[in-house]
Amino acid sequence: MTDTTPARATPGEALRFAFGTLTVLPVRVARWDRAAARGGMLAAPLAGLAVGVCAGALGLLLLLLGSGPAVAAVATAAVPAVLTRGLHLDGLADVADGLGSGRPAEDALRIMKQSDIGPFGVVTLLLTLLGQVAALASLYAAAPARGALAAVVAAVAARCSLTLASRSGVPAARPEGLGAAVAGVVRGRAAAAVAVLVICSSAAAGLPTGPYGALRTAVAVALALAAGELLLRHCVRRFGGVTGDVFGALAETSATTALVALTLG
Repeated sequence: MTDTTPARATPGEALRFAFGTLTVLPVRVARWDRAAARGGMLAAPLAGLAVGVCAGALGLLLLLLGSGPAVAAVATAAVPAVLTRGLHLDGLADVADGLGSGRPAEDALRIMKQSDIGPFGVVTLLLTLLGQVAALASLYAAAPARGALAAVVAAVAARCSLTLASRSGVPAARPEGLGAAVAGVVRGRAAAAVAVLVICSSAAAGLPTGPYGALRTAVAVALALAAGELLLRHCVRRFGGVTGDVFGALAETSATTALVALTLG
């Protein structure tokens, strides 16, 4: 019998999948199979790192040029939206409409596929973006480096939540789309290892501000991943699995949670 199992993706193929599906950076996805998806979702935090560095760098540049923390915060929050073509925000709004409808799974999924945004989606988008900008403005006002670090940490945590959502045992709600392509591709232990690595790396990034800074950063990431996990479980119960919109909602929820948590204390 011929073995039809796809060969394991190379690191380059995994990175191209991660950057090609999670950002608008000009990266050509060479493979679109389960093996490439597995490597790509394991590498998702690296795509978040690139997005976060761009966001933090723009915020620091504007502060250096004399803008206030509020302007820098708005620009920083805009970068992830631009680098994802707003798909994560769109997913957040669609999931809010689907959950807010109170309809059965099939009807809720149909609502999520509609091109318009309902009242639940509008309110959720507004509050989420206001929360992100307010948190970043507070952090930039406290210290420019602290705000830039928060932008990086939030973006990495957001993509790490996608790694966890791609673990085995999490089904797809539809037979097509990004959700179906990546649902269940990552082994649970591998996803957990990535989460631990992201938390430890975030703590190391916060260490220059002191032991408390390292602890606060690690806790912020842990809370962000926990918030994403709670939303994931709720979506699986309501929709029967994950979709591309659910992934977008997870990313925005985790990012916002990390930013707000970093302002505390």
